[in-house]
Amino acid sequence: MTEPSSASATPFDLDKLQQLIEMMEKHGVTDVSLRRGGEQWRLRRGTPATMVAAPMQYAPAPVSAPAPAAPSAPAAPAAARDDGLLVIKSPTVGTFYSSQSPEDPPFVTVGAKVGPQSTVCLIEAMKVFNPITADVAGTIEAILVKSGDAVEYGQALFKVRP
Repeated sequence: MTEPSSASATPFDLDKLQQLIEMMEKHGVTDVSLRRGGEQWRLRRGTPATMVAAPMQYAPAPVSAPAPAAPSAPAAPAAARDDGLLVIKSPTVGTFYSSQSPEDPPFVTVGAKVGPQSTVCLIEAMKVFNPITADVAGTIEAILVKSGDAVEYGQALFKVRP
């Protein structure tokens, strides 16, 4: 648990903090960020899970038409072949975010090296932020969506050169 980043007139209620920790354990949540004014706490426990619930302050994005799905390849479930490039697809419907929060740098940029376990983005669905892993190894050649865009199941998100 991280200490508050700045002093506040009223600290977080320790009973509520204990309840939050118990809820994190009960629901398998491993990472939560809290902010109030200039005060910020981040709770992290265990190893990261596939779903992370974290209050984030993103503006809702207008719904855009989904990109056509690329043909699937038998070699990698989350990737499809396209001119020698692999395509990382969205495993769910939701909102695409390129970083943990608006203040943080993006998980990946064009030219970044990724491995199968590398987190490339978050997709938020029903207030749950799901980290999406590359599931392939290579170099990011293109980012096909912008942070805040609505994405569909199977929509191409990144192109990767193996």
